[in-house]
Order: sequence, then C-alpha cells, then structure tokens
Amino acid sequence: MPRSKKGKKGASSKGSLRQEVLQLQLSGKSTPRSGRNGVKAESGVSDDDLASEVLSHYSSASESASVIDEGTGGGEVADEQTAQEETEDKLKQCIDNVMDKSVKVRMSALESLRQAFSSRLLVDFLLERRLTLSDCLERCLRKGGGEEQAAAATVCALLCVQLGGGPEGEEGFKVLRPILSSILIDDCASLSARQSCARALGMCCYVSSAEDAEDLLKSLGHLESVFSCVYPRAGGVMPVEKAGTPLLHTAALQAWALLITLCPASHLSNLINHHLPLLQACLDSADVNFRIAVGETIALLYELGRDIDRDFEYEDSDSLCDALKSLATDGNKHRAKNDRRKQRSIFREVLQYIENEDFSEERIRFGVEALYIDCWVRRRIYDAFKEVSESGVRHHLQWNPLLRDIFGFGAPLILDPSVKSSKISRTERHLYNSAAFKARTKLRNKVRDKRADVM
Repeated sequence: MPRSKKGKKGASSKGSLRQEVLQLQLSGKSTPRSGRNGVKAESGVSDDDLASEVLSHYSSASESASVIDEGTGGGEVADEQTAQEETEDKLKQCIDNVMDKSVKVRMSALESLRQAFSSRLLVDFLLERRLTLSDCLERCLRKGGGEEQAAAATVCALLCVQLGGGPEGEEGFKVLRPILSSILIDDCASLSARQSCARALGMCCYVSSAEDAEDLLKSLGHLESVFSCVYPRAGGVMPVEKAGTPLLHTAALQAWALLITLCPASHLSNLINHHLPLLQACLDSADVNFRIAVGETIALLYELGRDIDRDFEYEDSDSLCDALKSLATDGNKHRAKNDRRKQRSIFREVLQYIENEDFSEERIRFGVEALYIDCWVRRRIYDAFKEVSESGVRHHLQWNPLLRDIFGFGAPLILDPSVKSSKISRTERHLYNSAAFKARTKLRNKVRDKRADVM
C-alpha cells in the first residue's frame, strides 16, 4: 500500500476504532467481574486488571470535569457520584480479596490498596471499614509468606496515615503493633517482611501513639534491638553483617530516629549519651545506605541535644568530625561513583551542621503551597512519610489533615481559580511555615512532659 494512502486513513481508522470500543461498552459486552461474595464469573477479569482499575478510577474521578469538557459533547457521561460509588465498590472488592484463598489474589488486592491509599485521601470510606481491614491485614501478617507480610505491613502504615492520630488510628495500632513487632524481631522471618514491619512500626507509632509512652518505649526497644546488633563488641570489634541485613538495619534505624523526636528531654539525654559513640563506630559500615542513615541520625541527635541545651557538645567531637570529613571527601575507587557522590553530598551537610549549625534548606512544592525543610527533625519526618506514600506524598501534604497538622499548614486550602495567580512570596511562606512548626513543637513538648512522668 502506498505511504500517502496509509496516511489518509490514519485519522478515520482512529475514529472508527473509538466507535467500535464505545459500541462494545454500550452493548454490555465488557468482561464480567467477580461478585461481592468472592465467586468469580467464568470469564472474569484478572486480578492485575482489577488492581489497575482501582487506581485508574481514583485518578480519573478527580478529573471528571476536564473529561466532560474534552469528550464527544453529546455522549452520555456518568456523573461524579456514580464514578465515586463504582470506585468504592472496587475497593470493597479488594478488601474482600485480601481474605481470598489464592496468594496471587491477595497480593494483587494488597497492591491495589497500597496504590489507592498512597495516592488519595479515603478517610470516610476507611472509617466505616477499619475493623474489617485491620482483621484482614492481621491475618496476612500472621499467616502469609514473606512477600505478603511485607505488602500487608506497608498497607498498615498507609492505613494509619489515612486514619490519623485520632481514637480510630490508635485502636488500629493497638491491634497491629504486637504482630508488627513480632515479625520485626524474628530472625527467621523474611528480611523484606522485617524491613517493611520496621517502617510500619515506626510510622504507626509516630502517628497513633503520640500520648502513649508505653507503646512508644516498646516500639523504640524493638527497633533498637534490630540495628544495635551492628554496634561494636567488647574491645571495639565490629560484627560481620549477613548478606541483605544492611537494608533491614537502615529501615530500623530510620524508624527509631523518627520516634526519638517524640521523646521527652530527660529520656533524650540518655539516648544521646548512649548512642552517639556507638553510631560513630558504624560510620565504617561497608553499606553506603546504612552509612548515610547513621550520619543523618548523628546530625539529628546533635540537633535534639542542642534543643535541650544550647551549649551541647559531644566529648569526642574532634574524632567524629575527622570521620565525617573523610566520608565527605571519599574518593575510593572500589565504591560505585553514584554511591560516592551521594555519600559526599550528605556528609558535607552533616559536617556543616555539627561544626557550624548550618543546614541546607530544601523546598517541597505542592499545589500553590510549599514545605520548607529547614532542620534535621523536619527532614526525618518528611522522609518517613515519603518512604510510605512515595509519589503520593504531595497529595497528602495538600489534603491530609494529619500531615498538614504535623507541618503546620492548617486546614486544606480551597482556592478560587482566580486566587491561584496571586502568589505569596518565598520569604513569607518560609516565615509562616517556620512559625507554625515551632508552635506545634511547643505543643508536642507539653505532651513530652506528660510522657516523661511515665518514662
């Protein structure tokens, strides 16, 4: 066929294909799905298709207005309420599938929930089903294999982020904390499952047990027992790490660092004095990610120490700074180039803060707002939410009351389109965010004082 003839048919063939698809959809020939009771139709869609449909429906629901404007014009368009109901039906099916006998079905359902929870705010939907979902997740954690346990732990963390720090979130954490802790400290459990449980335990405890000193202490103890196994033995001998364990140790250390930001000053002083020398020894770890996590935790401990006492000084600060300088200028060829670049960048920041109290500010933009990361505490908190929500963290910053409260943004902004053009200056945003964060820190300090009585 000549090239020009093929080109003339391009637009018409696209239109005819679209018409055929619409005719198939309107004639009811779409593939039937499994019923509400879990009984699948003979020609049902695959679990992967159901997983992708949940996310695509949530992505398209918020854009229905633009779809209407750009559509065929005279065609029938489902209203937004109907689309919302269809999406909720699919999520209900995913929750049912978490209890399915097939591992593949359960894994697909957990992945669908992970994607939906990380990318959208579903508080009202989840409040009605939190007990059912908690029971399903607990069963996956108790009876599932390593991959299923890892996936379920991630959904547990996202569920806590969705429910927030209210009584519903605390109730869910009370149920899930024992099993998350049990898997975390089980040497026979899958490394990936233990790693996910470490992150989930840290996030759930941070969100849901702000005033419960007992849960906080237990969680800190379990996390510390995992990463402290790489601390030097008697005589300064460093233990040999098993293959794959650095990722677990990194996750446990980062979760522990998140939780110590909740500790009262009296308890923090003991933690700083005990852990700083031991963490300094871990800067020689062979794993770059663990070294970086150690460096960031050292900077965080320094910052917390200076919050308690402006004249805080680590007695072995000279040798610590020497070790940090070595890592900040590391040029060893046996390490990967990207690892060296990443390591040098982080340890330059750590060294600058310890020597001069300088911090490299970072700006995270979302919608018409911006979050300024201007201290190590704030960076650890933001990174923890980013690790759990991944690319959906900006959506949660914009709409989730929990994150907006933690970072001092107040209620979500509902702006008229005409207002979007009027931008607040960068300095005004920074001053407002800093003031709001300091105000919240003072409020949290009052809670810390209450917790100190128990500790």
